[in-house]
Formats: sequence, C-alpha cells, structure tokens
Amino acid sequence: MKRWVRNLFYRATLGDRDYRFLFAPGPPDEVVVLDCETTGLNPRTDEVIAVAAIVIRGNHIMTSKAYRAVIRSDRDPTSESIKIHRLRAHDVAQGRPMHEVLPELLRFIGGRPIVGYYVDFDVRMLDKYILRYIEAKLPNPRIEVSEIYFALKYGDAPPGTVLDLRFQSILADLSIPSLAQHDAFNDALMTGMMYVQLMDMRKRGSRISRGRAVRQDAPIGA
Repeated sequence: MKRWVRNLFYRATLGDRDYRFLFAPGPPDEVVVLDCETTGLNPRTDEVIAVAAIVIRGNHIMTSKAYRAVIRSDRDPTSESIKIHRLRAHDVAQGRPMHEVLPELLRFIGGRPIVGYYVDFDVRMLDKYILRYIEAKLPNPRIEVSEIYFALKYGDAPPGTVLDLRFQSILADLSIPSLAQHDAFNDALMTGMMYVQLMDMRKRGSRISRGRAVRQDAPIGA
C-alpha cells in the first residue's frame, strides 16, 4: 500500500482525534532528527530503550530545542546491545514508561519531516507502540541522510564502484567531529550535522570526491 493511501486511512480511522496534528504540515523550513536505541535489531521482538529528537530550522540545529528520554522496557538489554549503547538493565529500569514518553515525543515531532540515518528502522520501532496507542503509524515524510550522501558521492560512479555508506565514513567525508556513538542524542546531533551540510552541498551543486574527504565549508547549525 502506498504511504499516502495508508496515511489517508489512518487519518480517517485515528483512534485518538487529539493526534490529528500529526497529519498536518509542520512549521515551514523545519525538520526533526530522530534516533532510537534499542535492545536489538528485530522490530517485532526488541524494544526502544532511549530516544532523542532535535529540531532543525533552516540550517540551524536547535540543540536547545531537543527531546530525549530513557525508556523502561519489558525486555532487558542483551549483553551485546549493552556493549553498543552502554545502557544497562539498571539504567533502563530507571527510565520512564513508554506510555508517558510517547505523547510527549509525538507532540514534539508534530507534522515535521523526520530525518535519520536508516530512519525507516527507527520509525518502524516506534510505530509498533504508536499503532497500539492511537491506532495509526507515523505519517510524517522521511528523509534518509545516507541517500543524500549516496547521490552526492556515488550518483555518477561507474559500475562496480565499492559503496561505503557507514555512519563513520559519512562523518569523515564531511569532516564532522565524531561524538560518542550509540547515544541517542549524540547520534541525532551528528545526523543533524550531516543533513545540514549535505543539503547545503546539494543546493550549491557540490559533490563529494570519491578520492578524498571534502573540506567542511557549510554551516552546521547551533
């Protein structure tokens, strides 16, 4: 089912009419960067244990206008996931329940387009909670930073070119400082910096060299 058809269906059957604002356009020239930390990579069985969202207005990353929360889940983090996001069972147990976090997060996101790195995974993880809560999935447009990066670096690449779309590689190519990764806020902030710089490069018609890292010459917000 095409997303716009699905959104029409969800808008018509929305379980809580107070959330109709999700289907209305957000503030002009604003997007929201989203990142989730989870107990694993299976949306069916794993849980969200931390979430962060940051508004970008134009080319300004509004770090003072951010949302973050640790979420108490029914499933403890595995030893493997703890190595990645460093959230232990004790840390998660001190978090807030999803039914408290979700209304705040939805109102923070509003109707803004959602930016992310492999954003479909984050949205899918949240959708299973949102569907139970308001009988709808997030209708927001999605913007995938790795797709913008691919177009600017590999869009004219000859067949057989080896692709590298890793998060760390994008940071290096754009000369963006690497913060401690797998922290929801840090990952959202770095993704936001990627987005602002990539969008500026696309606007100026710049490309990313496949032979060397580009110089950081675009504003990255505040």
